[in-house]
Amino acid sequence: MLVDFHSHTRNSDGSLSTAELVESMDRRGVRIFSITDHDTTRAYLELPESRAQIVPGIEINTTRDGVDIHILGYAFDPSSAAPIHATLEANRQARAARIKTMIDRLAHAGYPLTEAMVAAEADGSESLGRPHVAKALVRAGMVKDVQTVFNDLVSRSGPGFVPSAHITAPQAIDAIARSGGVPVLAHPGRLSDYSIIDEMAEHGVVGLEVFYPSHTPPMVAHFRAQAERLGLVMTAGSDFHDSRWNSSVVGMDVEEADIRPFLRLIGQ
Repeated sequence: MLVDFHSHTRNSDGSLSTAELVESMDRRGVRIFSITDHDTTRAYLELPESRAQIVPGIEINTTRDGVDIHILGYAFDPSSAAPIHATLEANRQARAARIKTMIDRLAHAGYPLTEAMVAAEADGSESLGRPHVAKALVRAGMVKDVQTVFNDLVSRSGPGFVPSAHITAPQAIDAIARSGGVPVLAHPGRLSDYSIIDEMAEHGVVGLEVFYPSHTPPMVAHFRAQAERLGLVMTAGSDFHDSRWNSSVVGMDVEEADIRPFLRLIGQ
């Protein structure tokens, strides 16, 4: 079954418009998908028609002791999810402050970036992030490519590094639940400490993104076992941002039986 419950548009840090992403999903034959932009639901104000079933979604960035933990939320009403929207606004303000500090530090290190240059790359996005900074540096000819920016300039050891200051994961989980949504822990394979899975389950996460492009077969087997042990449903997502980074483009081919419990939770 071809599904995708994790994808991004230009409303956060993706490269496609909402219409272009939906077209990509339809062209690939994805049957059910969600647009899960970082800290914004704007895509749901501009949805075109699709042959697929579209389930409202969000990816909320959270921070704990300097560690980024991403919480996905599904099947809420984007037009009336007040707890989610209040949470997202707090995160967007933190993002803007972080990017301003990052720009200042990069300028001090010899990379004269401006807020206007980053805003141009954001193209109206509500959720500023490091990819916008990286693209601005590349467009200005200061750095050869986006990966070099991430490796050398804005990583933990780089001169432009600024730690995240997002809300906490329990706050995000609570906001999703109070908005009638289904909270899921994103890409557990990217966590530095797998015990976070247990912690998030204790805080109310009900699902785990087991099927993810960078998860190896042993990792999938491990996370499948963790989901079963903790009573979590399994989800699948490509985390699509840009075809240059996502070689398989959109969609994850999974056994329907594996995600049927999740589909039932979101009313599919």
